[in-house]
Amino acid sequence: MRRLLAVLVMTVAMGASAEEAGGLTWSAPAEWAAQPARPMRAATYKVPAAKGDTEDAELAVFYFGQGQGGAVDANVKRWVAQFQKPDGKPLEDKDAKTKQEKVNGLPVTTVEVKGTYAGGGPMMGPAAPKPNFKLRGAIVEGPEGALFYKLTGPEKTVNGAEKGFRKMVESVKPAAKK
Repeated sequence: MRRLLAVLVMTVAMGASAEEAGGLTWSAPAEWAAQPARPMRAATYKVPAAKGDTEDAELAVFYFGQGQGGAVDANVKRWVAQFQKPDGKPLEDKDAKTKQEKVNGLPVTTVEVKGTYAGGGPMMGPAAPKPNFKLRGAIVEGPEGALFYKLTGPEKTVNGAEKGFRKMVESVKPAAKK
């Protein structure tokens, strides 16, 4: 019983801390499973594969600190550069859909790109390029620095997670003062 209580307390604590970083809070869809802590990430979620896909998608939330993590445009370019055309040629900025908006008073840049996912280097991407993948991202500029939401996975699964991703982005707001 004591062990079960300890696991329950840790689970609740992880859930509470996993949805707050950089002075901002958010709510992830209930069907997205929170994953264990990973380096450089405020949170990681497993997004269940859509019917017919053999692989889950992943949503990574990054927070590097105030003034850290690079400019919004540089991050969008880096995310686009992680994808290739079917012939192996790099994608260009025009191959991505980007949008600037305000959500709960915060500047948000969203990006959508698809193709063959080659990742962001040896520690950040797949071991082998993955065709028919998609990235849906959002960069939320908060008062204590930007939060980077990066959803990557098979195109069908990422498309199926679009409403949940949008709802999560719309839930981002400044954390209550303690």
